[in-house]
Amino acid sequence: MTTVVVPFAGSSGKTRLDAPRRTRRELSLAMLADVLAAAVVVGRTVVVTPDDDGAAGAREAGAEVVADPGGGQGPAVQAALTGLEGRVLVVNADLPCAVPSDLRALAEAVPEHGLALVEALDGTTNALGLSDAGVFAPVYGADSANRFRSLGVEAIAVAVPNLAEDVDTLADLERLQLRCGPRTQAVLAGAST
Repeated sequence: MTTVVVPFAGSSGKTRLDAPRRTRRELSLAMLADVLAAAVVVGRTVVVTPDDDGAAGAREAGAEVVADPGGGQGPAVQAALTGLEGRVLVVNADLPCAVPSDLRALAEAVPEHGLALVEALDGTTNALGLSDAGVFAPVYGADSANRFRSLGVEAIAVAVPNLAEDVDTLADLERLQLRCGPRTQAVLAGAST
């Protein structure tokens, strides 16, 4: 069985998304909803977040919620991994183009005792596939893809365009707009009117 973990910092985690606070919040929640729509089809889904609206949206989508302990993405993911068994995917909440087949492709690439990763264009890590929770180490941040490759376990880079292209800026959203999920597209359409 595959479990999908989605860390969601809330709109406070999208500080480079240069938009009014309300629009940034709506876009963050819409992107999370699109990621969750893909995740819940693939397996048990756990969202780790300090955000009340994100937690409510996660529950509405059929996901479980774990409280974010603070300290960044690494500690958040570790909190969500506690007690999980079997293969785990860790998928960032700012991947609004993700569809179930993308997550399945990542899951299928996971080596028996190691990890598969999808690197962002900037060298960070957008998604991980772990053979089990014990493979994870909290090495997120600049150049994290190389650090994940250096954990001493078999690590496979996977090319999944919808998972490689995350959203950090409005320019990213404009570039990806036609590929984004329906919730993100709806917020973008409302923001441009």
